[in-house]
Amino acid sequence: MSSRRIFLQQSAALGAGVIAGAPLSHLASKDFPQVRPPASRRRFTSPAVEQTIRRMTRVIRDPEIAWLFSNCFPNTLDTTVYYQVKNGKPDTFVITGDIHAMWLRDSSAQVWPYLPFTPSDPLLRDLVAGVINRQTSCILIDPYANAFNEGPTGSPWDKDLTAMKPELHERKWELDSLCYPIRLAHGYWKQTGDEAPFGAEWRKAMGLVLRTMKEQQRLDGPGPYHFGRVTSWSTDTVPGDGYGNPILPDGLIVSVFRPSDDATIFPFLVPSNYFAAVSLRQLAAMSRSIHSDHAFAADCLALSLEVETALKKHAVVEHPALGRILAFEVDGYGNRLYMDDSNVPSLLALPYLEALGLEDSLYQQTRKFIFSRFNPYYFTGKYASGSGSPHTLDHKVWPLSIIMRAMTSRSGPEISQCLTMLKDTHAGTGFMHESFDPDQPARYTRKWFAWANTLFGELILKINREQPGLLAGTIF
Repeated sequence: MSSRRIFLQQSAALGAGVIAGAPLSHLASKDFPQVRPPASRRRFTSPAVEQTIRRMTRVIRDPEIAWLFSNCFPNTLDTTVYYQVKNGKPDTFVITGDIHAMWLRDSSAQVWPYLPFTPSDPLLRDLVAGVINRQTSCILIDPYANAFNEGPTGSPWDKDLTAMKPELHERKWELDSLCYPIRLAHGYWKQTGDEAPFGAEWRKAMGLVLRTMKEQQRLDGPGPYHFGRVTSWSTDTVPGDGYGNPILPDGLIVSVFRPSDDATIFPFLVPSNYFAAVSLRQLAAMSRSIHSDHAFAADCLALSLEVETALKKHAVVEHPALGRILAFEVDGYGNRLYMDDSNVPSLLALPYLEALGLEDSLYQQTRKFIFSRFNPYYFTGKYASGSGSPHTLDHKVWPLSIIMRAMTSRSGPEISQCLTMLKDTHAGTGFMHESFDPDQPARYTRKWFAWANTLFGELILKINREQPGLLAGTIF
């Protein structure tokens, strides 16, 4: 059983429970208690973020949505970041919440919504730079690992049948784990113009990223990575002697595990390959502009093009009921898996990741599939409907999927419906969870899950920019 599942029903008071403290005066109510840690117990405070919380809680007419925003948006900073200056450089270790380990994916996603505030908040800029520096160090330790310890402390998964090291929390090869640090680095660079995190160590790490992605195209054999775990949970280990089910190589990149940390069935994971194509273009742009490394940039662009060409050939499939859509996984032989998973990258999230345009006809048709009975992990209930994940089994909707549905919509009624579902399903905690039963929202997993919390804050800020009437009460 994966480390995430071990903590499914656990909570941590620091990040999730009701903690004594004064509520925002205009939200003060027995229905909306203070659930943020008091200022003295917060791990990091950003003046720009705090100012935004004060402003937004006055803009949002619905007091419960305002309360959720004030709790969720700062949750990563309040509870999960460990910032220091190490060897003269910022260094930030970011835990997921109730698991004291740093996932390359989650840590990137958790701080991503704060990027717009970094130009005006030097301390926040240093904190994000510290995340980039720490991710660089992690990739240099092992580009195949998904999650890392704060130091060489060992792991509950030391006995996994793979090349474990004491610095690793878990060593599941997930293609998106190398895409997210590029996305964060590119976003940080665009927002701040700061090139300090992108020195020799970062360049070395990015060289490993490119090498690893090429290895996992498996054009010349299976490559060096394999994984096994002694477990009764089938998605926590890998078939094919640890290499995964067979593939016919044709340019796509193998991802042995999904962003959920579950093993793939067909090893070419389509959303992650779309993400990789975008990330490689971003890495090429940074390499050209910052380092004038045109040769490396050309290699990145060449791989991006190979992936995009293979996606057009293998990922676009004919669904027997819905016609032309994207498969979730393929193998190059013509086999395909029809589903979507709430973890990002997902098929639903492709416009959010700038992989497909929101109005792209292929995306829109795939979106219809995602919200249909033909998606085996789309669940409906009394209080909500949305995608789940094999990671949390049957009839569990993930707030991530509801948030991402709103993030990838321009429809006011659809966005309002998503906000209502999120408001109706936090089970009185004031926070997002990993998943919940849509008929009984109090039956949820992971009370302290910072990624979902911060993404909810990002959604509210996006709505305020694009459709403020939804929050001000003229529509919502």
